[in-house]
Amino acid sequence: MTEMRTLKVALLGCGNVGAQVARILIEDADALAARTGARLELGGIAVRNVNAPRDVDLPQELFTTDADTLVKDADLVIELMGGIEPARTLILSALRNGACVVTGNKALLAQDGPTLYEEADKAGVQLSYEAAVAGAIPILRPIRDSLSGDRITRVLGIVNGTTNFILDQMDSTGAQFADALAEAQRLGYAEADPTADVEGHDAAAKAAILASLSFHTRFALENVHCEGITKVSAADIAAAKDAGFVIKLLAIAEKLTDAEGKDGVSVRVHPTLLPREHPLAAVRGAFNAVFVEAENAGELMFYGQGAGGTPTASAVLGDLVSAARRLVLGGPGRTETTTGHVPALPIDAAVTSYYIGLDVADQPGVLARIAQLFAEHGVSIEIMRQTIHRDAESNTESAELRIVTHRASEAALAATVEAVKGLDVINSVTSVLRVEGV
Repeated sequence: MTEMRTLKVALLGCGNVGAQVARILIEDADALAARTGARLELGGIAVRNVNAPRDVDLPQELFTTDADTLVKDADLVIELMGGIEPARTLILSALRNGACVVTGNKALLAQDGPTLYEEADKAGVQLSYEAAVAGAIPILRPIRDSLSGDRITRVLGIVNGTTNFILDQMDSTGAQFADALAEAQRLGYAEADPTADVEGHDAAAKAAILASLSFHTRFALENVHCEGITKVSAADIAAAKDAGFVIKLLAIAEKLTDAEGKDGVSVRVHPTLLPREHPLAAVRGAFNAVFVEAENAGELMFYGQGAGGTPTASAVLGDLVSAARRLVLGGPGRTETTTGHVPALPIDAAVTSYYIGLDVADQPGVLARIAQLFAEHGVSIEIMRQTIHRDAESNTESAELRIVTHRASEAALAATVEAVKGLDVINSVTSVLRVEGV
Protein backbone atom coordinates (compact mmCIF):
# COMPACT_ATOMS: atom_id res chain seq x y z
CA MET A 1 0.00 0.00 0.00
CA THR A 2 1.39 3.41 -1.02
CA GLU A 3 2.09 5.73 1.88
CA MET A 4 -0.04 8.87 1.85
CA ARG A 5 1.79 12.08 1.02
CA THR A 6 1.98 14.85 3.64
CA LEU A 7 1.52 18.49 2.66
CA LYS A 8 2.70 21.14 5.07
CA VAL A 9 0.31 24.04 5.69
CA ALA A 10 1.36 27.47 6.94
CA LEU A 11 -1.33 29.65 8.50
CA LEU A 12 -0.74 33.41 8.59
CA GLY A 13 -3.01 35.04 11.15
CA CYS A 14 -5.09 33.59 13.97
CA GLY A 15 -8.03 35.90 14.38
CA ASN A 16 -11.64 34.81 14.41
CA VAL A 17 -11.41 33.01 11.06
CA GLY A 18 -7.83 31.79 11.38
CA ALA A 19 -8.48 30.14 14.74
CA GLN A 20 -11.41 28.19 13.28
CA VAL A 21 -9.34 27.13 10.26
CA ALA A 22 -6.63 25.82 12.57
CA ARG A 23 -9.18 23.97 14.70
CA ILE A 24 -10.73 22.26 11.67
CA LEU A 25 -7.35 21.29 10.25
CA ILE A 26 -6.50 19.56 13.53
CA GLU A 27 -9.89 18.04 14.43
CA ASP A 28 -10.85 16.91 10.91
CA ALA A 29 -7.40 15.80 9.77
CA ASP A 30 -8.50 12.27 8.79
CA ALA A 31 -11.57 13.46 6.84
CA LEU A 32 -9.54 16.10 5.00
CA ALA A 33 -6.89 13.52 4.12
CA ALA A 34 -9.55 11.24 2.66
CA ARG A 35 -10.89 14.08 0.51
CA THR A 36 -7.52 15.31 -0.75
CA GLY A 37 -5.42 12.16 -0.98
CA ALA A 38 -2.78 13.71 1.28
CA ARG A 39 -2.41 14.55 4.94
CA LEU A 40 -2.63 18.30 5.61
CA GLU A 41 -0.17 18.99 8.41
CA LEU A 42 -0.47 22.37 10.08
CA GLY A 43 3.19 23.35 10.29
CA GLY A 44 2.70 26.56 12.23
CA ILE A 45 0.65 29.70 12.80
CA ALA A 46 2.30 33.10 12.32
CA VAL A 47 1.02 35.77 14.70
CA ARG A 48 2.24 39.06 16.16
CA ASN A 49 1.89 37.88 19.77
CA VAL A 50 2.18 34.16 20.54
CA ASN A 51 0.77 34.66 24.04
CA ALA A 52 -2.37 36.61 23.09
CA PRO A 53 -5.63 35.11 24.42
CA ARG A 54 -7.68 33.22 21.83
CA ASP A 55 -11.19 31.80 21.79
CA VAL A 56 -10.02 28.43 20.39
CA ASP A 57 -7.69 26.16 22.36
CA LEU A 58 -4.78 25.39 20.03
CA PRO A 59 -1.35 23.79 20.73
CA GLN A 60 0.98 26.57 21.89
CA GLU A 61 3.94 25.07 20.01
CA LEU A 62 2.27 25.90 16.69
CA PHE A 63 2.56 29.65 17.22
CA THR A 64 5.49 31.65 15.86
CA THR A 65 6.36 35.22 14.99
CA ASP A 66 8.67 34.08 12.17
CA ALA A 67 6.27 34.18 9.22
CA ASP A 68 9.08 34.27 6.63
CA THR A 69 10.54 30.89 7.64
CA LEU A 70 7.08 29.36 8.01
CA VAL A 71 6.18 30.34 4.44
CA LYS A 72 9.44 29.03 2.95
CA ASP A 73 8.84 25.54 4.36
CA ALA A 74 5.19 25.23 3.28
CA ASP A 75 3.41 23.49 0.41
CA LEU A 76 0.19 25.41 1.10
CA VAL A 77 -0.11 28.87 2.64
CA ILE A 78 -3.31 30.33 4.12
CA GLU A 79 -3.17 34.11 4.49
CA LEU A 80 -5.74 35.55 6.91
CA MET A 81 -3.75 38.47 8.28
CA GLY A 82 -5.60 41.15 6.33
CA GLY A 83 -4.17 44.48 5.26
CA ILE A 84 -1.70 45.14 2.47
CA GLU A 85 1.66 44.56 4.15
CA PRO A 86 3.21 42.25 5.21
CA ALA A 87 0.50 40.07 3.63
CA ARG A 88 1.48 41.05 0.07
CA THR A 89 5.18 40.29 0.58
CA LEU A 90 4.47 36.96 2.29
CA ILE A 91 2.03 35.84 -0.44
CA LEU A 92 4.53 36.72 -3.17
CA SER A 93 7.24 34.82 -1.31
CA ALA A 94 5.00 31.76 -1.00
CA LEU A 95 4.06 31.82 -4.70
CA ARG A 96 7.68 32.20 -5.80
CA ASN A 97 8.63 29.27 -3.57
CA GLY A 98 6.07 27.09 -5.36
CA ALA A 99 3.38 27.03 -2.66
CA CYS A 100 -0.32 27.30 -3.43
CA VAL A 101 -1.96 30.19 -1.59
CA VAL A 102 -5.45 30.58 -0.12
CA THR A 103 -6.39 34.09 1.00
CA GLY A 104 -9.41 36.01 2.21
CA ASN A 105 -7.74 39.40 1.71
CA LYS A 106 -10.22 41.33 -0.45
CA ALA A 107 -8.45 44.67 0.09
CA LEU A 108 -5.16 43.30 -1.25
CA LEU A 109 -6.80 41.52 -4.17
CA ALA A 110 -8.70 44.65 -5.15
CA GLN A 111 -5.62 46.83 -4.88
CA ASP A 112 -2.89 44.61 -6.30
CA GLY A 113 -4.52 41.39 -7.49
CA PRO A 114 -2.89 41.46 -10.98
CA THR A 115 0.60 41.21 -9.46
CA LEU A 116 -0.40 38.18 -7.38
CA TYR A 117 -2.15 36.48 -10.32
CA GLU A 118 0.90 36.96 -12.55
CA GLU A 119 3.24 35.49 -9.94
CA ALA A 120 0.94 32.48 -9.48
CA ASP A 121 0.87 31.95 -13.26
CA LYS A 122 4.66 32.16 -13.50
CA ALA A 123 5.12 29.62 -10.74
CA GLY A 124 2.35 27.32 -12.01
CA VAL A 125 0.63 27.32 -8.63
CA GLN A 126 -2.87 28.08 -7.45
CA LEU A 127 -4.09 31.32 -5.88
CA SER A 128 -7.59 30.92 -4.39
CA TYR A 129 -9.76 33.48 -2.61
CA GLU A 130 -13.34 32.25 -2.16
CA ALA A 131 -13.38 33.61 1.40
CA ALA A 132 -12.69 37.15 0.14
CA VAL A 133 -16.33 37.67 -0.89
CA ALA A 134 -19.52 36.85 1.05
CA GLY A 135 -18.06 34.58 3.75
CA ALA A 136 -19.37 31.02 3.53
CA ILE A 137 -21.36 31.58 0.32
CA PRO A 138 -19.79 29.70 -2.61
CA ILE A 139 -20.05 32.49 -5.18
CA LEU A 140 -16.62 32.89 -6.80
CA ARG A 141 -16.25 29.27 -7.91
CA PRO A 142 -19.75 29.18 -9.49
CA ILE A 143 -19.01 32.40 -11.39
CA ARG A 144 -15.57 31.19 -12.46
CA ASP A 145 -16.47 27.54 -13.21
CA SER A 146 -20.20 26.82 -13.40
CA LEU A 147 -21.00 29.92 -15.47
CA SER A 148 -17.81 29.89 -17.56
CA GLY A 149 -19.79 28.80 -20.62
CA ASP A 150 -22.34 31.58 -20.22
CA ARG A 151 -22.29 35.38 -20.41
CA ILE A 152 -22.97 37.19 -17.17
CA THR A 153 -24.73 40.50 -17.73
CA ARG A 154 -25.21 41.79 -14.20
CA VAL A 155 -24.33 41.01 -10.59
CA LEU A 156 -26.06 42.62 -7.60
CA GLY A 157 -24.89 41.73 -4.14
CA ILE A 158 -25.39 42.39 -0.45
CA VAL A 159 -21.79 41.60 0.44
CA ASN A 160 -21.29 43.37 3.78
CA GLY A 161 -23.06 41.91 6.80
CA THR A 162 -22.44 44.91 9.05
CA THR A 163 -24.24 47.40 6.83
CA ASN A 164 -27.05 44.95 6.10
CA PHE A 165 -27.60 44.45 9.84
CA ILE A 166 -27.67 48.23 10.43
CA LEU A 167 -30.11 48.93 7.59
CA ASP A 168 -32.28 45.99 8.64
CA GLN A 169 -32.41 47.32 12.21
CA MET A 170 -33.40 50.75 10.93
CA ASP A 171 -36.12 49.20 8.76
CA SER A 172 -37.56 46.82 11.35
CA THR A 173 -37.32 48.99 14.49
CA GLY A 174 -37.27 52.57 13.16
CA ALA A 175 -33.87 53.16 14.79
CA GLN A 176 -31.60 56.01 13.79
CA PHE A 177 -28.31 55.13 12.08
CA ALA A 178 -26.19 55.82 15.19
CA ASP A 179 -28.36 53.59 17.38
CA ALA A 180 -28.37 50.74 14.86
CA LEU A 181 -24.59 50.99 14.54
CA ALA A 182 -24.19 50.87 18.34
CA GLU A 183 -26.32 47.71 18.44
CA ALA A 184 -24.19 46.15 15.67
CA GLN A 185 -21.06 46.91 17.69
CA ARG A 186 -22.58 45.48 20.86
CA LEU A 187 -23.37 42.22 19.09
CA GLY A 188 -19.94 42.01 17.45
CA TYR A 189 -21.18 42.63 13.90
CA ALA A 190 -19.31 45.95 13.63
CA GLU A 191 -15.76 46.88 14.58
CA ALA A 192 -14.93 49.63 17.05
CA ASP A 193 -13.88 51.62 13.97
CA PRO A 194 -16.61 50.72 11.45
CA THR A 195 -15.39 53.06 8.69
CA ALA A 196 -14.47 50.36 6.15
CA ASP A 197 -17.96 48.91 6.43
CA VAL A 198 -20.27 51.90 6.74
CA GLU A 199 -18.42 53.98 4.13
CA GLY A 200 -18.70 51.10 1.64
CA HIS A 201 -14.97 50.41 1.24
CA ASP A 202 -15.25 46.73 2.18
CA ALA A 203 -18.11 46.20 -0.27
CA ALA A 204 -16.22 48.10 -2.98
CA ALA A 205 -13.24 45.75 -2.72
CA LYS A 206 -15.59 42.77 -3.08
CA ALA A 207 -17.35 44.45 -6.02
CA ALA A 208 -14.02 44.74 -7.84
CA ILE A 209 -13.38 41.01 -7.35
CA LEU A 210 -16.88 40.03 -8.48
CA ALA A 211 -16.64 42.25 -11.56
CA SER A 212 -13.22 40.88 -12.49
CA LEU A 213 -14.43 37.28 -12.40
CA SER A 214 -17.80 37.98 -14.01
CA PHE A 215 -16.48 39.96 -16.96
CA HIS A 216 -13.02 38.40 -17.38
CA THR A 217 -11.31 41.76 -17.01
CA ARG A 218 -9.20 43.10 -14.17
CA PHE A 219 -11.02 45.79 -12.24
CA ALA A 220 -9.28 47.58 -9.39
CA LEU A 221 -10.69 49.42 -6.39
CA GLU A 222 -10.21 52.72 -8.21
CA ASN A 223 -12.72 51.55 -10.86
CA VAL A 224 -15.50 51.24 -8.28
CA HIS A 225 -17.83 54.15 -7.53
CA CYS A 226 -18.37 53.99 -3.77
CA GLU A 227 -20.95 55.53 -1.42
CA GLY A 228 -21.62 54.35 2.13
CA ILE A 229 -24.72 54.36 4.34
CA THR A 230 -23.84 57.09 6.86
CA LYS A 231 -26.24 59.56 5.21
CA VAL A 232 -29.21 57.17 5.20
CA SER A 233 -31.67 58.52 7.77
CA ALA A 234 -34.57 56.97 9.62
CA ALA A 235 -36.79 59.28 7.55
CA ASP A 236 -35.36 57.76 4.34
CA ILE A 237 -36.05 54.27 5.63
CA ALA A 238 -39.60 55.18 6.65
CA ALA A 239 -40.33 56.87 3.32
CA ALA A 240 -38.96 53.88 1.43
CA LYS A 241 -41.12 51.52 3.50
CA ASP A 242 -44.19 53.65 2.89
CA ALA A 243 -43.56 53.43 -0.87
CA GLY A 244 -43.05 49.64 -0.77
CA PHE A 245 -39.24 49.64 -0.84
CA VAL A 246 -36.38 48.57 1.42
CA ILE A 247 -32.93 50.18 1.43
CA LYS A 248 -29.87 47.94 0.99
CA LEU A 249 -26.20 48.67 0.37
CA LEU A 250 -25.63 46.97 -2.97
CA ALA A 251 -22.49 46.08 -4.89
CA ILE A 252 -23.41 46.22 -8.57
CA ALA A 253 -21.42 45.22 -11.66
CA GLU A 254 -23.17 45.28 -15.01
CA LYS A 255 -22.50 45.47 -18.74
CA LEU A 256 -23.60 48.77 -20.27
CA THR A 257 -23.34 50.82 -23.43
CA ASP A 258 -22.64 54.49 -22.78
CA ALA A 259 -24.09 57.50 -24.59
CA GLU A 260 -21.33 57.31 -27.22
CA GLY A 261 -22.05 53.67 -28.00
CA LYS A 262 -19.01 52.32 -26.13
CA ASP A 263 -19.47 49.00 -24.34
CA GLY A 264 -18.14 48.68 -20.83
CA VAL A 265 -18.85 47.65 -17.27
CA SER A 266 -20.18 49.84 -14.47
CA VAL A 267 -18.96 48.81 -11.02
CA ARG A 268 -20.48 50.65 -8.09
CA VAL A 269 -21.50 50.44 -4.43
CA HIS A 270 -24.24 52.62 -2.97
CA PRO A 271 -27.43 52.54 -0.88
CA THR A 272 -30.26 51.34 -3.12
CA LEU A 273 -34.03 51.08 -2.87
CA LEU A 274 -35.38 47.64 -3.78
CA PRO A 275 -39.04 46.64 -4.10
CA ARG A 276 -39.96 44.48 -1.11
CA GLU A 277 -40.82 41.59 -3.43
CA HIS A 278 -37.26 41.50 -4.85
CA PRO A 279 -35.29 38.43 -3.62
CA LEU A 280 -32.51 40.61 -2.17
CA ALA A 281 -35.02 42.64 -0.15
CA ALA A 282 -35.66 39.61 2.08
CA VAL A 283 -32.00 39.27 3.15
CA ARG A 284 -32.07 40.12 6.86
CA GLY A 285 -29.57 40.71 9.63
CA ALA A 286 -25.90 40.10 8.91
CA PHE A 287 -26.57 37.68 6.05
CA ASN A 288 -25.24 38.18 2.52
CA ALA A 289 -26.65 37.34 -0.89
CA VAL A 290 -25.49 37.71 -4.47
CA PHE A 291 -27.96 37.92 -7.37
CA VAL A 292 -26.50 36.95 -10.76
CA GLU A 293 -28.09 37.50 -14.18
CA ALA A 294 -26.71 35.53 -17.16
CA GLU A 295 -27.81 35.28 -20.78
CA ASN A 296 -28.60 31.56 -20.69
CA ALA A 297 -28.84 30.61 -17.02
CA GLY A 298 -31.16 33.52 -16.30
CA GLU A 299 -31.45 34.72 -12.70
CA LEU A 300 -29.55 32.98 -9.89
CA MET A 301 -29.26 33.85 -6.22
CA PHE A 302 -26.65 32.71 -3.70
CA TYR A 303 -27.51 33.27 -0.03
CA GLY A 304 -25.88 32.54 3.30
CA GLN A 305 -23.81 33.80 6.20
CA GLY A 306 -21.48 36.50 4.99
CA ALA A 307 -19.13 36.65 7.96
CA GLY A 308 -18.10 34.89 11.15
CA GLY A 309 -15.25 32.58 12.01
CA THR A 310 -16.78 29.19 11.29
CA PRO A 311 -18.72 30.09 8.10
CA THR A 312 -15.75 31.87 6.53
CA ALA A 313 -13.43 29.05 7.58
CA SER A 314 -15.64 26.75 5.50
CA ALA A 315 -14.80 28.77 2.38
CA VAL A 316 -11.09 28.76 3.25
CA LEU A 317 -11.04 24.98 3.72
CA GLY A 318 -12.87 24.48 0.42
CA ASP A 319 -10.10 26.36 -1.38
CA LEU A 320 -7.43 24.50 0.59
CA VAL A 321 -8.81 21.08 -0.35
CA SER A 322 -8.98 22.11 -4.02
CA ALA A 323 -5.37 23.33 -3.99
CA ALA A 324 -4.18 20.20 -2.15
CA ARG A 325 -5.86 17.95 -4.71
CA ARG A 326 -4.04 19.80 -7.46
CA LEU A 327 -0.71 19.19 -5.73
CA VAL A 328 -1.52 15.50 -5.32
CA LEU A 329 -2.60 15.03 -8.93
CA GLY A 330 0.02 17.33 -10.45
CA GLY A 331 -0.36 19.81 -13.27
CA PRO A 332 -0.45 23.61 -13.36
CA GLY A 333 -2.57 25.70 -11.05
CA ARG A 334 -5.81 27.27 -12.19
CA THR A 335 -5.09 30.51 -14.03
CA GLU A 336 -7.05 33.74 -13.93
CA THR A 337 -9.60 34.01 -16.76
CA THR A 338 -8.92 37.61 -17.78
CA THR A 339 -9.49 37.07 -21.49
CA GLY A 340 -11.46 40.29 -22.00
CA HIS A 341 -10.47 43.92 -21.91
CA VAL A 342 -13.77 45.62 -21.17
CA PRO A 343 -13.32 49.20 -19.95
CA ALA A 344 -14.71 50.39 -16.65
CA LEU A 345 -17.40 53.02 -17.23
CA PRO A 346 -17.91 56.00 -14.90
CA ILE A 347 -21.01 56.25 -12.74
CA ASP A 348 -22.54 58.71 -15.25
CA ALA A 349 -23.02 55.83 -17.71
CA ALA A 350 -25.10 53.75 -15.30
CA VAL A 351 -28.79 53.36 -16.09
CA THR A 352 -30.99 53.37 -13.02
CA SER A 353 -33.98 54.98 -11.33
CA TYR A 354 -33.94 57.62 -8.63
CA TYR A 355 -35.94 58.15 -5.46
CA ILE A 356 -35.98 61.87 -4.69
CA GLY A 357 -37.38 63.49 -1.55
CA LEU A 358 -38.28 67.19 -1.80
CA ASP A 359 -39.51 69.74 0.71
CA VAL A 360 -41.49 72.26 -1.36
CA ALA A 361 -43.72 75.29 -0.92
CA ASP A 362 -47.39 74.41 -0.73
CA GLN A 363 -48.73 76.59 -3.51
CA PRO A 364 -50.50 76.12 -6.85
CA GLY A 365 -48.40 75.11 -9.85
CA VAL A 366 -45.52 73.53 -7.94
CA LEU A 367 -46.15 69.99 -9.17
CA ALA A 368 -46.51 71.18 -12.75
CA ARG A 369 -43.21 73.10 -12.64
CA ILE A 370 -41.35 70.12 -11.22
CA ALA A 371 -42.86 67.71 -13.75
CA GLN A 372 -41.98 70.08 -16.61
CA LEU A 373 -38.38 70.35 -15.45
CA PHE A 374 -38.06 66.55 -15.29
CA ALA A 375 -39.45 66.30 -18.83
CA GLU A 376 -36.99 68.91 -20.11
CA HIS A 377 -34.14 66.68 -18.90
CA GLY A 378 -35.59 63.55 -20.49
CA VAL A 379 -36.47 61.93 -17.16
CA SER A 380 -39.91 60.37 -16.74
CA ILE A 381 -41.68 60.29 -13.37
CA GLU A 382 -43.16 56.92 -12.39
CA ILE A 383 -44.48 57.72 -8.90
CA MET A 384 -45.14 61.08 -7.23
CA ARG A 385 -46.62 61.31 -3.72
CA GLN A 386 -47.36 64.46 -1.75
CA THR A 387 -47.78 64.90 2.01
CA ILE A 388 -48.80 68.25 3.55
CA HIS A 389 -47.14 69.44 6.78
CA ARG A 390 -48.41 72.35 8.93
CA ASP A 391 -46.12 74.33 11.23
CA ALA A 392 -48.28 75.22 14.24
CA GLU A 393 -45.99 78.06 15.39
CA SER A 394 -45.78 79.90 12.07
CA ASN A 395 -49.17 78.72 10.81
CA THR A 396 -47.59 77.89 7.44
CA GLU A 397 -47.82 74.80 5.30
CA SER A 398 -45.20 72.97 3.28
CA ALA A 399 -45.40 69.86 1.17
CA GLU A 400 -43.17 66.82 1.08
CA LEU A 401 -42.84 65.23 -2.36
CA ARG A 402 -41.55 61.73 -2.93
CA ILE A 403 -40.68 60.98 -6.54
CA VAL A 404 -39.57 57.71 -8.14
CA THR A 405 -38.36 58.06 -11.71
CA HIS A 406 -38.32 55.64 -14.59
CA ARG A 407 -34.91 54.32 -15.59
CA ALA A 408 -32.57 56.87 -17.15
CA SER A 409 -28.85 57.53 -17.35
CA GLU A 410 -27.13 58.57 -14.15
CA ALA A 411 -25.93 61.71 -15.91
CA ALA A 412 -29.49 62.77 -16.84
CA LEU A 413 -30.81 62.02 -13.36
CA ALA A 414 -28.00 63.92 -11.62
CA ALA A 415 -28.53 66.93 -13.91
CA THR A 416 -32.26 66.84 -13.14
CA VAL A 417 -31.65 66.91 -9.39
CA GLU A 418 -29.27 69.88 -9.77
CA ALA A 419 -31.88 71.73 -11.81
CA VAL A 420 -34.60 71.00 -9.27
CA LYS A 421 -32.43 72.50 -6.50
CA GLY A 422 -32.50 75.79 -8.40
CA LEU A 423 -36.29 76.15 -8.37
CA ASP A 424 -37.52 78.90 -6.04
CA VAL A 425 -40.36 76.66 -4.82
CA ILE A 426 -37.92 74.05 -3.46
CA ASN A 427 -37.08 74.45 0.21
CA SER A 428 -34.64 71.52 0.22
CA VAL A 429 -33.79 68.21 -1.43
CA THR A 430 -34.12 65.85 1.53
CA SER A 431 -32.81 62.67 -0.08
CA VAL A 432 -31.57 61.21 -3.35
CA LEU A 433 -31.23 57.43 -3.57
CA ARG A 434 -30.94 55.04 -6.49
CA VAL A 435 -33.59 52.41 -7.19
CA GLU A 436 -33.12 48.94 -8.69
CA GLY A 437 -35.52 46.13 -9.52
CA VAL A 438 -38.38 48.26 -10.88
